[in-house]
Amino acid sequence: MAEGSTPLFHNTPGVRRVRIGAREFMCMGALAPFDHPHEFLDMGGDSEAICPYCSTVYVYDPALKHHEADPSECVASATATHGAV
Repeated sequence: MAEGSTPLFHNTPGVRRVRIGAREFMCMGALAPFDHPHEFLDMGGDSEAICPYCSTVYVYDPALKHHEADPSECVASATATHGAV
């Protein structure tokens, strides 16, 4: 990926769709300790992808930056993925 590291998203809020600014990304389901194995997803030429673990629908939005999501709380931080330091 030209933009850098693979973005990681979750759907802890339980929204119907998460809009993201990347076509290649990882889904962790929910924040730890309720996460699932981090699943790499690639939309290819499509505009959406569904996580096979948690069924979250991710929709590509070119108006968002590579590591951005709407809702913004669906972006996973290093603290969220590894617990508080």
